[in-house]
Amino acid sequence: MAIQAHYSQNAMGYPLTWARAFRSECSYGYLWALLTPLILWIARKSESFRWYQAVPIHALASVVFSAAQKTMWVLLVPPLRPSYQLHDFAGWVRAVIVTMDYGVMLYVIVLLIYYAAEYHTRYQAGRVKASQLETRLAQAQLQALKMQLHPHFLFNTLNSISTLVQEDPEAAESMVARLSELLRMSLENTGAQLVPLATEVQFLERYLEIEQIRFEGRLRARFEIDPQTLDAQVPNLILQPLVENAIRHGIAHGPSGGSVEIRSSLAEGRLLLQVIDDGIGLRTDLAEGRTGLGVGLSNTRARLEGIYSKAHNFVLRNTSKGGVEAAITIPFERPAQPDRDDGNGKNSNLDSGRREAGSPENSAAARGRERR
Repeated sequence: MAIQAHYSQNAMGYPLTWARAFRSECSYGYLWALLTPLILWIARKSESFRWYQAVPIHALASVVFSAAQKTMWVLLVPPLRPSYQLHDFAGWVRAVIVTMDYGVMLYVIVLLIYYAAEYHTRYQAGRVKASQLETRLAQAQLQALKMQLHPHFLFNTLNSISTLVQEDPEAAESMVARLSELLRMSLENTGAQLVPLATEVQFLERYLEIEQIRFEGRLRARFEIDPQTLDAQVPNLILQPLVENAIRHGIAHGPSGGSVEIRSSLAEGRLLLQVIDDGIGLRTDLAEGRTGLGVGLSNTRARLEGIYSKAHNFVLRNTSKGGVEAAITIPFERPAQPDRDDGNGKNSNLDSGRREAGSPENSAAARGRERR
């Protein structure tokens, strides 16, 4: 604007120095800058009004602000031509009206920028709030799915105990003891969506002890757990429905029982969990996906989808040697462990690779151990 004023005034025969041109235009701009907080204040106050109430307020304010700004500017930087200087009221009116459209336009520009910034802020806040609501909803859904397993598992176990109470009281008593231990372990991780694989394996061991009592030696279980995967984070109770499904639908129907194998391994930086039985295999309709899965498998699939979205794979298929394989592939993640100092300037995490006797790594989950 200063460059334009300099050359246009010189072309019209009114020489304008660069110093005066910049002083004039900078004064004009800074006067609007001083008025901007008042414009924003009016904009905020008028937000509670309806649009047809706010429009007259802004129209009147734009005229008043334009007149005030032009008055202060002419007083600070008197025009070169005497006809535009403020000598009387008529001159003031003429000076104000000449640039009224430009003043109103600047008022509207400030207003539009304010509303654009305010809309963007509210939009971002809305996105954050929507994301938080989606996260809470997903957590609630996952918790509901997880809690659905408890009555399902408890009902099946109690049903097994009830059948043994008359036939084999000692076995029933042993199952009750194992069940109490299972419930204790379950309550310890009630609020946890993810637990170490070692915890999941320990839970499965107790569960299989109950099932082996029920099947009277007809059930054989084998764990093939890679020690490197024991601290991997897995969904709580993710393997128990798979093992239960293998026993109920694969092994229970065989006259000589059968075996179930639980494996874990690392495959290209991802965690592979497998539950394999040597039972009768999947029905054709289940293998081809024409019918739905039971509560346990449907629950497992829904939880994996909720936690990992597309970053997981869940496969249920017949094996070449007979029986069924349930395979889950998920990201390999370890629990975050903050560094701790032992008081001697040494990091306790440096010894995290050392395993003590009695730790989960040395339990029945060790590679190749078979329980009969």
